[in-house]
Amino acid sequence: MIAEVPQGRVEVPPIVVELAGGQPVRAVWRNGLGGLTFRAGPRFVKWAPAGSGLDLGAEAVRLRWAARFAVVPRVLDQGADGSGSWLVTAGLPGTMAVADRWKQDPATAVRAIGAGLRRLHEELPVADCPFEWSAEGRVARARANAAAGRLDPAEFHPDHRPFGTVGDALAALGERPPIDRLVVCHGDACAPNTLIGDDGHCTGHVDFGALGVADGWADLAVATWSTTWNYGPGWEEPLLEGYGVEPDEERIRYYRLLWELS
Repeated sequence: MIAEVPQGRVEVPPIVVELAGGQPVRAVWRNGLGGLTFRAGPRFVKWAPAGSGLDLGAEAVRLRWAARFAVVPRVLDQGADGSGSWLVTAGLPGTMAVADRWKQDPATAVRAIGAGLRRLHEELPVADCPFEWSAEGRVARARANAAAGRLDPAEFHPDHRPFGTVGDALAALGERPPIDRLVVCHGDACAPNTLIGDDGHCTGHVDFGALGVADGWADLAVATWSTTWNYGPGWEEPLLEGYGVEPDEERIRYYRLLWELS
């Protein structure tokens, strides 16, 4: 399953209807693990089915911490029952960077993503952050995925199929490049998680379930990669220009592989 704007009819979980409080409910996003995000008036409700592996409680904790320093969705409610879990947040200004308007103007979108990510990295204080997203911890998760049989080389992104075997890919993860700059990473810096205002500038970010301290290239590798499937080829370097760095191919390759395996 890929992350996308849902098409066609989407069944709304009863708890989402209840949380909407009579407001019209519209599904606006489906993630790769089956979680759904709904808009209900000025609020958004994220819902994760039981067993999905999505920890919305952990995201709520991260949002409350990050809200002290940066523009992030304000947590209004969070809970769980036998069917799944939910997180209710206030809306932010702007539209997703993958809205049709920005897909038709990728030059503006990718620069906003890059500049917005740089601002986020500068606003969130590493020394005060209680969360980590380290390469070491994520490599451990990749090895756990391999041991559980959840990795199949035939399903690797084309960039990673030359590894041939899971063992080869895991071996490459053992050769981590030195950390360039520690920041508080977003944790899922794909284009849809950046919001852009009418003036073409980033107005905030969403989806902070993996926020934590790591090399900033862990975010940049994924942010640039996501431009290729959201806008087409040729937009990776403009995003890095918006952030204010030159390409670092070694770190980009490493953190993209880590993203896929972990």
